[in-house]
Formats: sequence, C-alpha cells, structure tokens
Amino acid sequence: MGAAFKETKLPADAPKSHRALAWVDDRFPLSKLWNDQWGRYYAPKNFNIWYLFGSLAMLILVMQIVTGIFLTMHYKPDAGLAFGSVEYIMREVPWGWLVRYMHSTGASAFFIVVYLHMTRGLLYGSYRKPRELIWLFGFAIFLCLMAEAFFGYLLPWGQMSYWGAQVIVNLFSAIPFIGPDLSLWIRGDYVVSDATLNRFFAFHVIAIPLVLLGLVAAHLIALHEVGSNNPDGIEVKENLGPDGHGVDTIPSHPYYTTKDLFGVSMFLLIFSSVVFFAPEMGGYFLEYNNFLPADSLKTPPHIAPTWYFTPFYSVLRATTSDFMWVVMAGVAAYVVFIWLRSRLSYKTKIVVTVIAILAEIGMLPQVLDAKFWGVVLFGSAVVILALLPWLDHSPVKSIRYRPSWHKTVYAVFFLAFLTLGYLGTQLPTPAYTLVAQACTLLYFSFFLLMPWWSEMGRFKPVPKRVTFTPH
Repeated sequence: MGAAFKETKLPADAPKSHRALAWVDDRFPLSKLWNDQWGRYYAPKNFNIWYLFGSLAMLILVMQIVTGIFLTMHYKPDAGLAFGSVEYIMREVPWGWLVRYMHSTGASAFFIVVYLHMTRGLLYGSYRKPRELIWLFGFAIFLCLMAEAFFGYLLPWGQMSYWGAQVIVNLFSAIPFIGPDLSLWIRGDYVVSDATLNRFFAFHVIAIPLVLLGLVAAHLIALHEVGSNNPDGIEVKENLGPDGHGVDTIPSHPYYTTKDLFGVSMFLLIFSSVVFFAPEMGGYFLEYNNFLPADSLKTPPHIAPTWYFTPFYSVLRATTSDFMWVVMAGVAAYVVFIWLRSRLSYKTKIVVTVIAILAEIGMLPQVLDAKFWGVVLFGSAVVILALLPWLDHSPVKSIRYRPSWHKTVYAVFFLAFLTLGYLGTQLPTPAYTLVAQACTLLYFSFFLLMPWWSEMGRFKPVPKRVTFTPH
C-alpha cells in the first residue's frame, strides 16, 4: 500500500500564489525540481565570463524552437513550393522576415556559443573525472546540432542548399559496398528531390529536436549530479562547510541568475544588431546563392557548406591522393611512438599495431581511394572530440596551473582550427590545399599526442581553495 496523501497546510492568511504553488507541489515536485536544478544548486563562486555560454545555448535552443514553430506554419515541404513559401514568409507574412532572420541568425549563433562553450571545457578541463559523462552528453548534443543544421539547410530549397545537400549525401557513396545504397536511402531518390526534402523536413522539425531536448536534459542532470567545474579545476565538494555545502560555493539563484541575465542582455544586443543590420553576415550566415531557386541543371561555381561545418569540410578536401602517403607515414610513426613511449599493455599494443597495418593496406591507392579516407578523416575529426577525457593525462585540470608552453600548444590548435574553417569557405587552390593539409596534421596531432604532452613540463601547485576576487 502506498503512503496516504498529505496536503500541505498553510496559514489562513497565506497569499493565493503560495496556496496555488503548494497545491501543485503536493501533486508534482515543481519547487523541488527548481531548487535541485537551479534555485538551491550551489556552484563555485569563481565563475567567469566563460561560464555564460551554457545558459546562452539554452536561450538560443528555446528561440530556435519558437521561431521554427512559426516558420512551419507557412512553409511548404514540397520541391515545387518550398522556395516560394520562404519568399512568401519574407514578403507577405506579417513579421515573417524577422522570424526567418532570427531563425537563420540563431543557427549560426548556436554554433558560435557551443564552440565557445566547448573551448571553456577544453581550457579548464571540464571533461575530466568525474565529468566524463557530461562531456559525452555534450558531444552527443553537438552531433545533433550538426545533423539539425544539415537537415535544415536544405529546406529553403535554394541553389546552395540543393547542391550542398547533393555533395554531402554523395560522400556516403565513398563507403565500400554499402555506400551507393546508403546514399540512395538517405536521398530517397537517385538525386536530391522532393522525397529528400520531405524526409529532411521530418528530421529537422520532429526527430532531431526530440533527441536534442532529451540530451540537453541528460546533460543538465549529469552536471548537477556531480557539480560544476571551475576555472581552478578544484573539486569544491571536497571542502564542505557546516551547512553541508562547499565553502567555496554560492547558490545559483540569485547570484548567477543576475550574471546570466547580464550575459543574455549583451547577447541579445549583438544578436539584434546582426538580425536587423547584417542577417547575411557577408554571405557567411546566408549565402547569396541561396536567394536563387534550386536548379539541378546549373551548378554553382563554388559549393561549400555553412561556416560552422567548414573546419571539418577542409579536412575532407585536404585528403588528396598525395596527402595519403603523408598520412600513411604518420600512422607508421605513431605506432612506433606507441611502442617506445606508451604505458599500454603488450596485448593492447599488438591490437593497435594490427589495426594500423590494416589501415595502411587500406590506404594504398589500389585498395581504397582518397575520397573514402577523406570521409573517414572528416568523421574522425569530429568523433575524436569525444575521447578527450581519456586522452588528457595532465595531473591538473585547469590551464592556469599547466606549464606555460601548454598555452602555446592550445593556441596552435585553435589557430589551426580557425584556419581550416576559413579555408573551407575558399576555392581549393594548390596553396590553400597545402595549408589545409598542414593544419589537418596539427589538428590530429593535438589529440593523438595529448597523452604524452599533457603530462610533460613543470606544473604549478594547485591551491586548496578556489581563487576568487570579490567585485
């Protein structure tokens, strides 16, 4: 038998709002959820500006869902009507232009904020124990965002949308044996057509957002279970005060509520400036070719994805037949390095060697072509981010207490990533291809050599309590 229902008793002169809340709390843990997840959630008191981007990502997610709902009220997922329906939204629907520009600008803003959020995790070691699962949930959110952006990119049915989808889907055909059938299954037709548009619309509007919301909830629950990291990388739960909370923590509300509201106001100021004055952002947020209806008989002179995919797209384009010999040499050198310097078990080293030998055979021009390995490196450039908790062997979490030259390593990595992003928007000249190949090697070297360089050098002593200057 379950416990008898007990209703909360309030004084007779209690305000009606308190009575209503008590009535809800007796039937649903509303106040408990608020207190557990924010109201009485104690966070480190030394958060800085890098810790604003999580709440900003949540704001943009809500904004994208709301604007997306209004856009679907007038959008037609039909190859013959899609482009015209977008024009109708822009020209005829009251405030339709504003909703559309908020949604398109929000897509780029989402990736800017998420990339900055991931940068903070990288700098302060937010993926380290005990927050590995938080990082994995965040990585899954990143994958969902990429899928959501890709599926949504086709919906305006403009020239760049059409040909971008054609190129990306055709990449799957490079997979041996199943590639052509997989591409056909994704498109639903032999070319990008009405069937493709319909299934992309379904994924963009229903399937991916449902998964995304579930992952965001899991990300937040996991975060509040183990507690937030901080710029010093100190576990504040290990030093508790008489009240049972960390001596270096403060309640999120109202302290971080006010800071987040300030961050939101600054973000909305910048966001509104872009929406009203530069929604195309020079062709980076909205490509000029996308203001032309899709034409399957006329290929644009330069097909490139939206800017937030370009770092990984550059890796794909950099993988030429000549570059594969460099990759093969790099794989061989890495295996030798593992045998000489790694603390892995003998059996593990044997397994790594066998995999490397099979990969080397597959990289031969007579076996698998460079297009296939370009897709492999393209996917690996994304997936390798998930392995950070197990690649970083540094004795400290935060970059504040690492050797000074570690900051140079991070700077080179970020510069290589930004360079790849820029090159992905440009025509692939021989010089640009050479630079992209160098940056690709730097990008993968950062991760693959991290187990060694991350524990090298003289580390600064980590204080027992967080460093905090009141202001």
